[in-house]
Amino acid sequence: MCGIAGFYGSFEPSLLNDMNHAQAHRGPDDVGVWHYKACGVGLAHRRLSIRDLSSTGHQPLFNKNNDVSIIYNGEVYNTKEFYDELVADGYHFKGSSDTEVILNLYLKYGFEILNKLNGIFAFAIWDSRKKQLFLARDNMGVKPLYYSETSKGFIFASEIKSILKESSVSRKINPVALASHITYLWSPTPSTTLKSVKKLEPGYAMTIQEGRVNKKWRFYTPTLTKEINNISINNAKIAVRNSIKTAVERQMVSDVPVGAFLSGGLDSSAITAFAKDMVGNERLKCFTISIDDKTSKKEGIVTDLPYAQRVAKHFDVDLLTVHVGPEMADELTKMIYHLDEPQADPAALNTLFISRLAREHKIKVLLSGAGGDDIFSGYRRHWALMMEKYWSYFPKNIRRFMSATAKRLPDSPISIRRIAKAFQYAELDGDSRIASYFNWLSPDTVNNLLSDELRAELPLINPLEQSLADIPQDTPSLNKMLYLEQKHYLADHNLNYTDKMSMAEGIEVRVPLLDPDLVELAAQLPVQYKQNGKEGKWIFKKAMEGILPDDIIYRPKTGFGAPIRNWIHGPLKTLVWDTLSETSINNRNWFDAKAVTRLLNEDKKGKTDASYSIFALLCIEIWARIFLDKNIINN
Repeated sequence: MCGIAGFYGSFEPSLLNDMNHAQAHRGPDDVGVWHYKACGVGLAHRRLSIRDLSSTGHQPLFNKNNDVSIIYNGEVYNTKEFYDELVADGYHFKGSSDTEVILNLYLKYGFEILNKLNGIFAFAIWDSRKKQLFLARDNMGVKPLYYSETSKGFIFASEIKSILKESSVSRKINPVALASHITYLWSPTPSTTLKSVKKLEPGYAMTIQEGRVNKKWRFYTPTLTKEINNISINNAKIAVRNSIKTAVERQMVSDVPVGAFLSGGLDSSAITAFAKDMVGNERLKCFTISIDDKTSKKEGIVTDLPYAQRVAKHFDVDLLTVHVGPEMADELTKMIYHLDEPQADPAALNTLFISRLAREHKIKVLLSGAGGDDIFSGYRRHWALMMEKYWSYFPKNIRRFMSATAKRLPDSPISIRRIAKAFQYAELDGDSRIASYFNWLSPDTVNNLLSDELRAELPLINPLEQSLADIPQDTPSLNKMLYLEQKHYLADHNLNYTDKMSMAEGIEVRVPLLDPDLVELAAQLPVQYKQNGKEGKWIFKKAMEGILPDDIIYRPKTGFGAPIRNWIHGPLKTLVWDTLSETSINNRNWFDAKAVTRLLNEDKKGKTDASYSIFALLCIEIWARIFLDKNIINN
């Protein structure tokens, strides 16, 4: 797990060191740069040593003839199966890193390598024989990869802050991404908050020649669009259980100690169950968080600690806990700096604190349960979508009345707020309604908050609907939603903050539940095996019966977050009102200052619960101050 960066064009060679320094946290163990003046190609690398800790794992890594080189961020788990084949075919190896296997696979198979790798990766390969730069990002987008095309050429990196070391990269804001960060709390790929910087989409690759993108293509298509297998419940349970076990076994490969996140939920507990027997003579170290704030329950946040303790005792593993309270809010600026994007989700702080604790205990690799909800159907909106069969056939005028009524419901208690959200967009049809389930804030409210200039630049169709246009319209509704979960919510939100927060502390996070074979299996299961009535992840839960305690398998769904509503009116109160003052808002001219002030006052008086909207606006302004006003703050 590392940080990669580079360029192809008329850039200064010194830029490579600057880019490396900007993301030094991603690789504290080694550093490497290489510049090929004749072609204007530069590669930079920061290494977090996980496999082959020797100097033979140094990057950029070159082939025997020194005409092809690679920089790579990630872990590929099936390289062992190719090693003997490559040696027999005469390919040269200096060490035992997966990087060298990937390089030799490219030499043998070219672009076909993308169909062979099981793992998480973002890499760049320079082939001087073709004068071509080849970039790729893994199927699910676990590892980030950003790029920009400027007047000088093409530039890329693991993090935006690294790209912004180049002055020719425009700082002009992207209105679509800005609106998305208020609407969803994240921005759908390929957009970022800057017009000039894009995210390479999950499962995509590209080639660059003479400093310009030559070709870009999708090498992985989610299997949710394929035919669903006819499989019995018993066979499905066995297949899911075996696939999870195999995925965990694959991802335990490491030359350094491996630990695990443990919230006491189904996903992390299942991973712990299979990982505990694979650490040799060592005891598996698991990590959890305890939020002390007494207001957490008022916001629907139930502490995970008792559940995590229950699982740790059941499997006899070590459980290390980080106890935090309102002081979490003190690290908000650091969170946004490392995220690169103004994601307004305090859950990122949980990952940051757990990663910090793991590092203190000499653990460099953590297994995460991320992805279980996104492939097996574990969010409340999935159940709400399935419940549409009871009312979606109503005439539009009735659905319009349902929507209007939902919008008038109070923000509390939590149960009423969730009912209101389920019917808020009842008047919409088809893909528009599916996409609306991801709205944190309504489009009308977003439009009112935006300045006239930014509002005028917004497209007529939202980016999530555009994504649904890429898959067959006869795809089951739940699978359409899972497509959006995987393509956007998972990659653009959960995986992005998981990577950035863990790498901020020099920790590699692996995600067994996103193993390609497991993702393929989950995608082809019947819809009712995933969402069975009100029970989400139904087949996953059935598969873990007899392995996990029933009270862990069937515990209520809880959020992995923080008491943001309390923060807005407590430790963040002064920061909020100072940062979102009318003067500040007018100076930026992205939002309507009067609308923002009205929102703050209505929330303060309890007329509405606008905590997350306010938090999103706060994160955006802090992001702007870090990346635009001051360029980049010290790490």
